[in-house]
Amino acid sequence: MKIDYISTAEVPSNKANSLQVMKVCQALVQLGHSVQLYLPTSRSVDWEEVAENYGLTERFPVTRLPSRSLFRRMDFTLASLAHARREKADLVYTRMVWTALFARLGGFLTVLELHDQPGGRFGSLVYRWYLRLKKPKLTVYITTALKQLVDQNSGVAAIPAEALVAADGVDLDRYQDLPEPAQARKALGLPDEFTAVYSGAFYPGRGLEMLEPLAQAFPQVQFLWIGGNTEQVQTWTARLAENGIHNVTLTGHIANSRLPLYQAAADILLLPYSLEFEGSGGGNIAHVSSPLKLFEYIASGRAILASDLPVLREVLNEGVAMFYPPEDFSALCRCFAGLLAESSTRKRLGDAARKAAQAYDWRTRMDGIIKAAVALTKK
Repeated sequence: MKIDYISTAEVPSNKANSLQVMKVCQALVQLGHSVQLYLPTSRSVDWEEVAENYGLTERFPVTRLPSRSLFRRMDFTLASLAHARREKADLVYTRMVWTALFARLGGFLTVLELHDQPGGRFGSLVYRWYLRLKKPKLTVYITTALKQLVDQNSGVAAIPAEALVAADGVDLDRYQDLPEPAQARKALGLPDEFTAVYSGAFYPGRGLEMLEPLAQAFPQVQFLWIGGNTEQVQTWTARLAENGIHNVTLTGHIANSRLPLYQAAADILLLPYSLEFEGSGGGNIAHVSSPLKLFEYIASGRAILASDLPVLREVLNEGVAMFYPPEDFSALCRCFAGLLAESSTRKRLGDAARKAAQAYDWRTRMDGIIKAAVALTKK
């Protein structure tokens, strides 16, 4: 099948939305589809740089089209769809509601993947228009919580055959045969000490405010914080030094191709979300998110300590992770101390997590989505 993915993601970048787009495209290629990615901007980027940044092993064409902010990406959307028509695309895939609407109006089999509520002044209205169009079209929601929220706030729900909940995924191939924590630390030149790892964005609410006093409370543990931009890393480095905390190593951004080894260096992986946290585009997504690092964590086969947010329980349970009430520092310390002391519990959770990860391979996810979309054309 010839699939055109139309996205406004910034590529390359350290943002989760661009990583997710690139992983989706790669999975489609691995499934045997012909994939063309359209992005706004005329900036040319070396593919090797892109592959390293996103951990890609499959190449696919990327076409960049000009877009003026004055037109709010409408010119880019229309130009992309014109290209798709000339290339006789079988399916248009997008995360943008306006693009999905125009693609469907243009007669394309369309997949709209939602990661948050339709945004902008007219987002809900455009979404309702889109749903009311005759099929075939498929709307994918990354969590059940998101689908429920979108249904409620838009006042209309996609008919069941045209709706699918599909959590994010992970490149399982890159998490095979990972070394044990001590060997991973040696390979990375890290101290051979009990290590707790956080990887991900440094946006407000992601939990660094909890991890700072946690490191202070457990000076015998080495903490590894992976991610953040230069300014954020400098700010946290200065703050930790000022508070006399010397058992935290900040790596800055690590290319996705190298990330599994860093996560493998962990004895405990930390998922300390607050009751509210931001996505790469801003806004609170704590109740609807499907964090990419969650799937990387379970694939790593390490014990996970997570704040007990309902949306995380769509993937995790007590068999694969230990939970504590969000923003409850005393509970976080108790759970952390328990995992620190009980190697058998860490192994049990890690083994169960690795097994659970088998259901979240990107290829499995995208195969299900494309088959669901194609099935709509046969009714």
